[in-house]
Order: sequence, then structure tokens, then C-alpha cells
Amino acid sequence: MPSHPPTMNAVQLLGHGDLDQLVYSHDVPTPSPAPGEVLIDVHACGMNNTDVWVRQGAYGSDTDPKAVSSWRRGRSTLEFPRIQGTDIVGRIVAVGDSVSEDRIGQRVLVDFSLYNRPESDESLSDIDYIGHGRDGGYAEYVAVPAVNAYQVTTDIDDAGLATFCCAYLTAEQILDRTRLSVGERILVTGASGGVGSALIQLARVRGAIPYAVTSAGKEAALGEIGAEAVFLRDSDDLVGEVERGVDGPIDVVGDLVAGPLFNDLLRILRPEGRYGTAGAIGGPVVKLDLRTMYLKQLELHGSSQGTRTAFRRLVGYIEDGRIRPLLHRTFRLSEFHEAQRAFMSKTYVGNLVVVPDRHWDTVGAPHGS
Repeated sequence: MPSHPPTMNAVQLLGHGDLDQLVYSHDVPTPSPAPGEVLIDVHACGMNNTDVWVRQGAYGSDTDPKAVSSWRRGRSTLEFPRIQGTDIVGRIVAVGDSVSEDRIGQRVLVDFSLYNRPESDESLSDIDYIGHGRDGGYAEYVAVPAVNAYQVTTDIDDAGLATFCCAYLTAEQILDRTRLSVGERILVTGASGGVGSALIQLARVRGAIPYAVTSAGKEAALGEIGAEAVFLRDSDDLVGEVERGVDGPIDVVGDLVAGPLFNDLLRILRPEGRYGTAGAIGGPVVKLDLRTMYLKQLELHGSSQGTRTAFRRLVGYIEDGRIRPLLHRTFRLSEFHEAQRAFMSKTYVGNLVVVPDRHWDTVGAPHGS
């Protein structure tokens, strides 16, 4: 007898558009694990900017930045209806052929990346992700490749564990791409969000010194997680304030805002400094004076998601207690519109997590306000 019902509750994305395109449905067929897959009883699923931008179709095209487009420009694997949700935590309740039944009952954190290349190839040029190329975790159950489901040994609860995956893997990839090393200084924009706060913690893990750019009211919280100093995004002279407030040059910028800040960030970087971005919440189209780039010998790195190696490194950090979750609040899955509105407000530090209603009392309620 199967240990799961034939249908489930899930949030389905019906098309590009506003929140009305996200529908909480009660009769979605429960997936069955294919060969090489596992079925997970979802206990918690974190939220992320990519899901919002995909819902909005906000990725543009190479020739039209306002074009409605999904995350993989010109080669989209997105089909509607789609269940989004990448940051999945739960327990394995069934396995497909070729997967050991010993895995049933394991508590797992899901690597959301679909690599489309063999283990030996770390290239991310053809990457996809769970919640885009296949259904994700805004549901009661999800089927994923068994190799993507990592058993994690930690006393962090399910809701806290669901804050790590997308944000921290994205942040670790930025640090890998920009080669941040011991003793270097990194300036992080959008520092109060999931990826930004992850960059601060992960920079400290590497022995680097992080500085934060954020909005007023979040300075103390960012200092508590490791920011050496905090600068306000709407400053009239961000370049001058960083020069006066940092004891030494800025070696790396980890930028998640872009927009009007972009040129100032290149000015702030030292000669031969490295700029890395995985987001553009302040505006994706920026002005670039190429003379600043080439006269300062700068490196510019685009980054998205991360490698299998980086994900395994993160699991190690979690199990060793070297990084900690920044969970602001949980929401019931049935309250998904409210959750996404709160997520888009950016008035908090850390991340938000949705919990299937049937697990609310044990998983969500302790963090629900």
C-alpha cells in the first residue's frame, strides 16, 4: 500500500502574470517516483526571487529587456501548470526503481539544480532547476532525482533548514566565481535578503571580511551575522562612505541590486577587483562606462545557482554549524499569496518559508509570527 494519497494540495503557476496566476489547488495528482527518483513528503519550502521573476516573466530577451521570458532565455523548459519551489526539506516516503528502500524515512535537503551534465563536468552552461524544468516543493509531495536528495544530520528544524538551499548555493557560487579568499574584503548589496545574508556568513567562513549595503533599520541584524560595517543603499555618497568606513580596499563586490548602484560599485572596487552578480532587484539594465572596467582591469562575473561540489560543501557547513538559518517567518501553503506579498516587500532580514497546512502545527507554527 502506498504511504501517500493519490491527490495532494499544491500551489500551481498557471501562466506569467500577477499573483492571480498562482492557484492553491486541492486535487493535484500526487507524483510517483520514476526510476532513480524519490518521493518526498514536503515539510517546508523556502521562497526565492527566481520564482517571483519566473511568475512575472521578467527575464527579458537578448534584444528586448522588457520581453516576457522565463529563466532560460530562448530555451525554456517551463510548462504550465507548474509547481514552483526550490528549497525543499522533508522525508522520503517512496522510491523508484534502482533506489534502495533503505532511503525511506530519511530527512533530506534537496539540491534544486538539474545539471544536465555528467558528474565529472562542473559546467553550469546547461543548468535547469526543480520548480522550473520540473515540479517543485510548493506542494505536499514532490518527486526528485535521488541524487539530489541529501540526508542531513543537524539539529536545525525543518523550517530553518529550508532557508539554505537556493540562497546559500547561489551565494557560494558567487564567491567561487570571484575567488574570494582569506583576508579579502567583500561589499555585499541587498545584504538583508536570502542571498545577501548568505554571502555575509559564507564570506566569514572563508576568512574574508564582509561589508553590507542595505536599507535603514537592518544594520544591527546584519552586524549580528558578521557584517564588519553597514552602509545605507540610499546614501548620497556611497563611494565616499565606503572609502571612509573600510580599512583597506574592496577586493570583491557581490551585487544583488544593480540598477543605479552599478556604476558606483565599479568605482568602489580596487584596481583588478572582481564583481559578481546573481540578481538585479534594483533594475537589470545598467549604465556601464567601459573605461572604468578596462582602465581598472576589473573582472565581471555573472553567476547563477552552483555546482554539485558547492552544494556538498554547504551541507558540510550546515552539519558543522558554520552557518545558521535566518528564518524571518513561516506561512501556511494555503496562504501563499500573503507569503509572496510579504516576500516581495523586502522589509525583513533573511528568508520566508511556506509549510504544507498538514504540517503547520509541528513545523510552521513555532515560526509563524
